[in-house]
Amino acid sequence: MKSLSVSTWVLGVSLLAGLCVVALPAWAQPKGEKKFQAVLTDAQGVETDVKNVIFYWEEKISETAFVPHELKQIPVKRGTTTVNVKFDTIKVIDVKPGSDPKALPTLLVTLINGKTGEFALAIDGKFKGDSDFGEVELPASGLKKVVFK
Repeated sequence: MKSLSVSTWVLGVSLLAGLCVVALPAWAQPKGEKKFQAVLTDAQGVETDVKNVIFYWEEKISETAFVPHELKQIPVKRGTTTVNVKFDTIKVIDVKPGSDPKALPTLLVTLINGKTGEFALAIDGKFKGDSDFGEVELPASGLKKVVFK
């Protein structure tokens, strides 16, 4: 068996060190992000307890390609400004349907600290998560209320 030359040994050690530097941030991250649970009430009054709640929408980049977005916040409009209200600050969202079937709903957001604000939903998305019976998808426009636990 041949012995390794110094340059081959240095190259091997350098590659191993490089892999450690790249992989270290993944090892150092916390075990999981905060997961949210909410009771979603649809327009018919049916309540669904949903775990791992996200706000989901797809951005169309071509006729056949979409980019999925999974948010832990609600993008809403206040005038011309888009505000991203984070789930961990929200207590309740009351949903009022749009003026016509194609219009996005208006959201009355109540924060944990008691402050309220009325906003237009900025993006036509849906709430997704897991129920005891399987994966749940509820379009924001088909909701009446969202209560975060």
